[in-house]
Amino acid sequence: MNSVRKKDLMRELIVGTRENSIGAVLFHQAAGQILGLNVSDMKCLDAIVIRGPSTPSRLASITGLTTGATTTMIDRLEKAGLVERQRNPDDRRGTVVVLSKQAAKKLPPLFDSMSRAMERLASGYTENELKLLSEYFRKLAVIWKEERYKLLARVQDR
Repeated sequence: MNSVRKKDLMRELIVGTRENSIGAVLFHQAAGQILGLNVSDMKCLDAIVIRGPSTPSRLASITGLTTGATTTMIDRLEKAGLVERQRNPDDRRGTVVVLSKQAAKKLPPLFDSMSRAMERLASGYTENELKLLSEYFRKLAVIWKEERYKLLARVQDR
C-alpha cells in the first residue's frame, strides 16, 4: 500500500472514530432525556453496567469528576431509581454503587435495539477482523483516558 493511500485510510479511520464518539454521546443524551439524566450520568451508569458494582471513588476516577460531583451524580442516579448504595463487602466503612432492580427494567428497552443492531454489524466480520477491531477499541480506550488526564492536568495547572 502506498503511503498516500495509507494516510487517506488513517484519516478515514480517525474521522470514523470521532463520528462514532459523537453518535454514542448523542445516543446516550437521548436515552438520558427519557430517564431525566444528563450525559455524564448516563456514561456513569454505562460504566456500572459494563464493569459491575463500583465504589464512588472508582466512579470518580472513571468519569474524571471530582468526588463531590460524583456524589451528586450518584444521588441523581439513586433518585431516578437506577442505582443503590450498598455496604462495601471489602471495606465496611465504604459503599459500592450497584444497579437497582428498577434499572434492570428501565434500561433494556432503551438499549435493546442498539444492542441488536451492533450484533448484526459485528456478525458481518470475520473472527480475525473482530480481533483487530477489538484490539483497536481496547487501545483507543486507553488513549481516550490518557488524553483526558492530559487535558485535566492542563486545567489544574492554570
